[in-house]
Amino acid sequence: MITSIKLWNEPNNLSHWDFLLDPGWTVYADMVRRAAAAIRGTGVDVPLVLGGVSPIDPGFFRRMRELGVLDVVDVLAVHGFPLDWNLWPIEAWPDKLAAVRDEFGKPVWITETGVSSYAAEETGTWGLRRSLELLREEKVFWYTLLDLAPQYEATTRHKQGEGSSYFRHFHFGLLRWNGVPKKAVEAFSPEFGICQWFQYGDERTLALAVDWLHRLGVREVRTGLSWAESHIPGSDAWFDTVMSALEPFDVCVTLCFTPPSVGLRPDHTSPPRDVEEFAHFAARMAARYAVPQLAAGQK
Repeated sequence: MITSIKLWNEPNNLSHWDFLLDPGWTVYADMVRRAAAAIRGTGVDVPLVLGGVSPIDPGFFRRMRELGVLDVVDVLAVHGFPLDWNLWPIEAWPDKLAAVRDEFGKPVWITETGVSSYAAEETGTWGLRRSLELLREEKVFWYTLLDLAPQYEATTRHKQGEGSSYFRHFHFGLLRWNGVPKKAVEAFSPEFGICQWFQYGDERTLALAVDWLHRLGVREVRTGLSWAESHIPGSDAWFDTVMSALEPFDVCVTLCFTPPSVGLRPDHTSPPRDVEEFAHFAARMAARYAVPQLAAGQK
C-alpha cells in the first residue's frame, strides 16, 4: 500500500525536469503546491515528499522555501551516488544530511542511493556494506533490486554519448536483470528499503522482483507511477497490477514524467502547459491507491 507520495523525481536534474524552460523552478513549485492541495483534498494523509534532489543542493531547497513549497511537503528527499557520479566521498553522507536537516528543519530521506557493479561486483558489495554502516539510522531506499535490462534505455539526457557514465546505469542491481544474484545480495539488509522502477507492461520483471523482495525480507519499496504512461489506453490496468503486486509492502510512490502531448515541448522532462493536469493525476492516484496514515513525515 502507498504510505508516502513523492512529487516528481530529481527536479534539479535536467534528465528529469527541464529547468531551462522553467528558470527558477516557478512552474515546478506551482505544480507541487497544487498537487499537494489536490491530494489532501481527497482525504489522503500520507507524508508528501519533495522530489529527491540530485545533486544535493541546499540552494534548491532555499528556492523551494521562497516559493512556499516547503510549507506543503512533509519530507525532503535526496539522492546520492558518491562512488559513481558525485564528486564527494561516501563518508560525507552524515554531514550532508545534517546540513539539510539543520537548515530546513524537516525530515530528510535518502530515496535513492546505490553503487554500480559496472567495474566489478566487489565494488557494489563494498559500497552497500559501507552505506549500511554510515546510514543505518536513516530511511534509505537502495537503488536497485534488478539491473536495467539491456533492451531498455536509461533515463538520461545524452544516452550513449555519456560514455561509461551511461552504461553504469545498467549495473546497479543486487541481481542481474534476469534474476541471477550478484555478490551484493549477501550483504543486503532489510534495514534499507528498495527502489525499483518497472517498465510499462513488464509483468515478468514485476513478478521476479516481488519474489525477491519477499526472499530478502524487504519491508519498504519505492517505485513510480508515470503521468506520461497514464495517457496510454488501459494504463489503469497496469497501474493496478503493479500496486496489487506491491500491496504487502510499504510503498513510497513517485509521481512524475510529463506526457509529451501536454508539455511545453514534447518530452517527459518538460514543464506542463497546465499544472492542474498533474494535480488531477496526483489526486486520482492518491485516491485510488493510498490509505490514510497519521504520522506524516516519520522515519
